[in-house]
Amino acid sequence: MSARARTSQPRERKRPTLAEVRQWSATVNVPQAASVLGCSPSHLYDLIKRGEAPVKTLSFGRRHVVITQSLVALLEAA
Repeated sequence: MSARARTSQPRERKRPTLAEVRQWSATVNVPQAASVLGCSPSHLYDLIKRGEAPVKTLSFGRRHVVITQSLVALLEAA
């Protein structure tokens, strides 16, 4: 049995810092943006689909990307 299977606590994911996000490319994929927001990628996809995402996105058919500057602005406001 692995150490992960023996523990009852979920594995913590390290959130990127504001300084790290500022170094990212102009757009990022939804899972990467979700890691900054502290939500699951599926939740962020749902918010995008409903037009309720807290960040600006671009859609290319079924593909979505998040504008990094909107993530930076959101983090700076927090």
